[in-house]
Amino acid sequence: MIAHYLIMVRPTQWLKNLMLFFPPFLAGQALMPGIVARGVPAFCAFCLVSSAGYIFNDLSDRKRDLHHPRKRLRPLPSGAVTHRAAALLSALLLVSGLILAGLISFYILVLLLMYALISLLYSLCLKKIPVVDLFCISAGFLIRLQAGGVLFQIQISSWLFVTVFLLAMFLSTGKRLSEFRFLGAAAGEHRDSLACYPEGFLTGAIYMTGCSVLVTYAMYALDRPKLLFTVPLCMFGLLRYILRVSSGKSGDPTESLLKDRVLFVVSLLWVVMVVWSIYG
Repeated sequence: MIAHYLIMVRPTQWLKNLMLFFPPFLAGQALMPGIVARGVPAFCAFCLVSSAGYIFNDLSDRKRDLHHPRKRLRPLPSGAVTHRAAALLSALLLVSGLILAGLISFYILVLLLMYALISLLYSLCLKKIPVVDLFCISAGFLIRLQAGGVLFQIQISSWLFVTVFLLAMFLSTGKRLSEFRFLGAAAGEHRDSLACYPEGFLTGAIYMTGCSVLVTYAMYALDRPKLLFTVPLCMFGLLRYILRVSSGKSGDPTESLLKDRVLFVVSLLWVVMVVWSIYG
């Protein structure tokens, strides 16, 4: 029974909340005393609220998920967890996360409330609107980035802000494209927005955003000469993700990172090179 609730909470998706630590990591402050201790409560708050959002989204999608070959096995559509229990858990996680954020700072609470509101509107209606659904997902990453800047009192670089936004657009487009190709003619029955994307639109969008990410990241790296060596890794990672999606595999960012060994190694190398460039 506990396993079913863990599946709904989706702990693997908590990796996205590590975006909170990007500002101090890239600013060369990650090893300063107290950084981790200051960041952990905010990380936990975002994990709690994001999990509440995942459960609420599952509740709103439970009927459609019955027709999905993979998602129909999830706890809610399969009947392993009742709707009432899922709703109660979602509310408990949301309230806990907001209370924790309020104890950290008013500004973190405001940003987390914005994140929760976008997640709520996304689950209720915005995910049905083409392009808007992609922007909603990207907004979540930007809020995490801004929260990290506020929490650690670090000014977010304009190039970093644009790069994170475009990368989020790239990954969300890839996720939609993989769903579109996996479900085929039944894509619109599972997700309304997929029925509105004409053939070739998502493919063009993933190439456009991928190229944009490479350019903006290169511009960000120009101010940090040693980071220029990570630009080829960035390009390789983008192409590897496109290859994965084009091959019919899942475009979920977290799943791609954890299950694609090449992507995982490239990401690890990027972290090592950034550490060497900034802290070496």
